[in-house]
Amino acid sequence: MNAESDERTEAAEQAVAASAPGGMGKAERELGSRAPGFIKASRPLHLSWQVGVFVVGLGVVVAGVLMLVLPGPGWLVIFGGMAIWATEFVWAQMVLRWTKRKVTEAAQRALDPKVRRRNIILTTVGLVIMAVLVGIYVWKFGLVLPWTIDE
Repeated sequence: MNAESDERTEAAEQAVAASAPGGMGKAERELGSRAPGFIKASRPLHLSWQVGVFVVGLGVVVAGVLMLVLPGPGWLVIFGGMAIWATEFVWAQMVLRWTKRKVTEAAQRALDPKVRRRNIILTTVGLVIMAVLVGIYVWKFGLVLPWTIDE
């Protein structure tokens, strides 16, 4: 056997181990700066790069926070800003890993048949209650559409 086939066999074994129950799943990227090498080589250039990444990420996060009260995809933009920060800062990478793990856990819980059944029952009960309330309102006050109001 040659070295190339050994590497393929080793990679296949790692993939099988990662996909096995209790495995780590996808290999996570190592923590740290993802700046190009020529930027990392110069301390002043790397520091200015980090300041630039921080300012751009801060602008995106602030825009996302504003979108929480204004029209727009606030949380999506906030996570986008965190992803910008995560290209350079370890703390942001840790926050994003924690968030991804929690979202994955929530998705797995939501796909649980018992939880899905409960959610469907609660949604149906809520819709029935709303329909009854709307029916009582229409029965009591009638249905007057805004464009047919007589003055």
